[in-house]
Amino acid sequence: MTNRRAQSRWFWLFAGPAVLGFVAFSLWPMLESLWLSFCQYEVIAPPHFIGGQNYRYLFGHDPSFWPSVKVTLVFTVVQVPLAIGAALALALLLNQPMRGRGFWRAIYFLPSLLPQAVFAVVFGYIFQADGGLLNRLLALAGLPGTAWTTSPTWALPVLILISLWGFGYPMVIFLGGLQNVSRELYEAAHIDGAGSWARFRHITLPLISPVIFFNVVMGVIGALKVFDLAYAFSVAQAQPAPGGPARATLFYGLNLYQQAFGYFHMGLASAMAWVLFAFILLLTVVNFQIGRRWVHYGD
Repeated sequence: MTNRRAQSRWFWLFAGPAVLGFVAFSLWPMLESLWLSFCQYEVIAPPHFIGGQNYRYLFGHDPSFWPSVKVTLVFTVVQVPLAIGAALALALLLNQPMRGRGFWRAIYFLPSLLPQAVFAVVFGYIFQADGGLLNRLLALAGLPGTAWTTSPTWALPVLILISLWGFGYPMVIFLGGLQNVSRELYEAAHIDGAGSWARFRHITLPLISPVIFFNVVMGVIGALKVFDLAYAFSVAQAQPAPGGPARATLFYGLNLYQQAFGYFHMGLASAMAWVLFAFILLLTVVNFQIGRRWVHYGD
């Protein structure tokens, strides 16, 4: 009994500050935002309880809610498979025996250490309509340029392309998964006459399926919460309002930011935050249900 009490004291000695920090900086703000989502709160006056009017306004009357949902879903559906495919392809390449393999792994990972805002500024210059590097190269080749960043058709594809440079973290995770695949399995399959594609399909993919699943879940969550890339892109292009042109890059997170800190509709922004939280939670549960059917855990 004395030993258990001593262990309990040591536990709370070290875990107590962490629990207090979680309550003060995570749990309490979440509960406060939940309360504000049912209030009209414009900062300059105390919150006024209005029930579910914020949610009804979002789903039925807000002119920017559904466009931002559409932009975010299109970005997620297109960007996540491309990013996962690029990360897996590079991981497979960098897992092969070669000279300077560690150096090349570091080189391909380095872009992921830079903030998304840096990518937005650099690629914003490359894709600029007037004097941009890409349009200059097209002009040298005798081809017409395009208003990449100011066109409602091309602005979102450009942002998707820019976001793909953050493949470093899933690539490293894929490398860890690939290195856990036994080489004996590949040798046995090779002896049996299996080609490269057969070995990849029947050995590599099943054994790294937990890693693929993890990267997909994290990639989807990250794509649904995109903010800094879109905001920096708008600032770099000197757009009159974030999310342009014509709301083509009005991501959900960017719309939430505008409602909270642009228009000071804190109650409405809190409702948007909880809608996003509920959607991500639901989507994660669905992903785990689907993942149980095809993820191989080696048991």
